[in-house]
Amino acid sequence: MEASVTNTKVKKKRKFLTTGNKLLFIVLPFMLFVFVFAYLPIAGWYIAFVDYSPGASIMDMPFVGLKWFKMLISSQEQINIVIRVIKNTLGMSFLGLATSCLPMFFAILLYELRSSKVRRVVQTLTTAPHFVSWVLVYSLVFAFLSVDNGVVNNLLVDFDFISQPINFLLDSDHMWIKMSMLGLWKGIGWSAIMYLAAINGIDQELYEAASIDGASRFKKVLHITIPGLLPTFFVLLMMSVANMINTGMEQYFIFSNAMNKTSLEVLDLYTYNIGLGNGNFSLATVVSILKSFVSLILFFSVNKFSKVVRGESIF
Repeated sequence: MEASVTNTKVKKKRKFLTTGNKLLFIVLPFMLFVFVFAYLPIAGWYIAFVDYSPGASIMDMPFVGLKWFKMLISSQEQINIVIRVIKNTLGMSFLGLATSCLPMFFAILLYELRSSKVRRVVQTLTTAPHFVSWVLVYSLVFAFLSVDNGVVNNLLVDFDFISQPINFLLDSDHMWIKMSMLGLWKGIGWSAIMYLAAINGIDQELYEAASIDGASRFKKVLHITIPGLLPTFFVLLMMSVANMINTGMEQYFIFSNAMNKTSLEVLDLYTYNIGLGNGNFSLATVVSILKSFVSLILFFSVNKFSKVVRGESIF
């Protein structure tokens, strides 16, 4: 009898520890992490519907309904500010989308390097900037582009290309391009890692068959590597489009000053300025809510477009 009960318990334990349950236990900590840091903060959206006062109980704050939503379009000046911020955000996002194919081509070039040692060195040097904070990046850029002792200005003046040093950091011209180039320099090595993993996942027999047929390295890249990377590229592109209004604020906050602020203030930086800068947490929450809904609309629209055009979708 006892042996029968023991066998029954063992069978139940084995049934409970199936592959599906094991995978669930592995994923559970990540699900909890996402719930705590991505879904619980949604409760803070209530701040957008009250007159928020730091330090006071949220239940004691007067409910004002859509007052702060209407504040975004309360005057022509406010509307102009919102239009300018959205213009900066979309402009830099489109530049990022236009250069989103460069990490893929960079990964192909890395993969095609014959020397594995050179490949590792180049990959290390191009990936390292991703782990450097924007504060250090600004220090490096300042050392090269400053008016007084900047390396670039000194070389241009010494070789008589210019008569007076140029203040690159205060100049508001072409700021979108400058920020996009800095972002590309900082992230191209890191972004290429996913494409390198995708290249390693391509069936090597395709390359062997192409070699037997006399295909050159260029033709292998053109007809095997690039088609093999396109699914990964389109998934990343769709996610970038859905996330195009979330540009982050650290880079633009570090490089922003009184002269170029109108060209660098994106939505995330605008939210920071009106929230922590001006103390208007309710209005900052409104902007964040609108950003979240626009991102969801973009995501589902791109997902639907991909399903119609390519026959595949993210989910």
